[in-house]
Amino acid sequence: MPGAGIGSGMSRVVVGDRSLGHRSVLSAYLPVAAVAVLLGFVPVVIGDSRTYMGLAITALTFGAYACGFNVIFGSTGQLFLCLGALAGVGGYGSALLADRADLPFLVTIPMAAAIAAVVGGVFSWISVRRSLGVIFTGIVTLTFSLGFGNLLLGQRDLTGGETGLLIAASQDTFLRDLVPAYYVFLGMLIGYLLLFRWLQRSHFGWAFRALRDDEMTAELAGIDVARFRVWAGLIGSAMLGLVGAIHAHHNGFINPTTFEFGRVDVRTLVILAFGGIGTLMGPVIGTVSFAVVDELIRDLRQLRIAVEGGILIVLFLGFRGGVGPAVVSLYHRFRARTGRTGS
Repeated sequence: MPGAGIGSGMSRVVVGDRSLGHRSVLSAYLPVAAVAVLLGFVPVVIGDSRTYMGLAITALTFGAYACGFNVIFGSTGQLFLCLGALAGVGGYGSALLADRADLPFLVTIPMAAAIAAVVGGVFSWISVRRSLGVIFTGIVTLTFSLGFGNLLLGQRDLTGGETGLLIAASQDTFLRDLVPAYYVFLGMLIGYLLLFRWLQRSHFGWAFRALRDDEMTAELAGIDVARFRVWAGLIGSAMLGLVGAIHAHHNGFINPTTFEFGRVDVRTLVILAFGGIGTLMGPVIGTVSFAVVDELIRDLRQLRIAVEGGILIVLFLGFRGGVGPAVVSLYHRFRARTGRTGS
């Protein structure tokens, strides 16, 4: 019967659409699963070396920093030059709440991340309401970063000043052991990648891309630019604050240099610029690459920052989208050229 044929045809279309949707979801999250599996075997290979495990944890820490910055800058074009300060808000906030207010450190970690989120959200709100461009947003946030460092130095009784602050709340816990701590940081990095992919595939991602490409066109399309930029600032800053808090409890000691601009912001910028700003795998590619580079230039000591800054300049001049996307683009061109040659 004709009706039966139509019904069966429609059912096949629906089933086909669902299967395509499932395949689309799997392909979207497959890179994250691959990263989780590959990095999950790292302690199996280097778990006996405290030096290399420490380097691996540091790499994961900066990968997580890059994910937070990717939400703020890579998604909405807000140049926050206070990544270390936001992480410091999380680190010092959690440490002080745990040691001075006698709160459980597992409770103070999300509390400190929430405080960092509020700070970042305020910066996003100010930048939108005052119509600050990329450069002026960077200047305002850099000023906050420098002021935060001076605040830590000035409030010696509270923060320990340049001497630093010992964190007693998390001693003798799993965060002080290298292998468990590695998996904590790996879980955080994977969680951040999943969150970034979800944002890309949600209405947030559509709005983020629109306002990043052309803010005026996004407004004409009915997108509430202020709301979505504030959301990006809140989410990304919370991510940075969470990393800073967990990093502080893992180390058991923090001082102003732990979160200074040259140590956190410059390296995070280099990592993300190398891997690809606004891409899912950008933080991972940049993290793995610069973990190797960092090991090679370790003997340069204070010159490391200058070398990383030089690499950043070269990347922005030669590879606007990052080395990772450039390699992928070259690969696709090669495939297209060989395909035409073969035909």
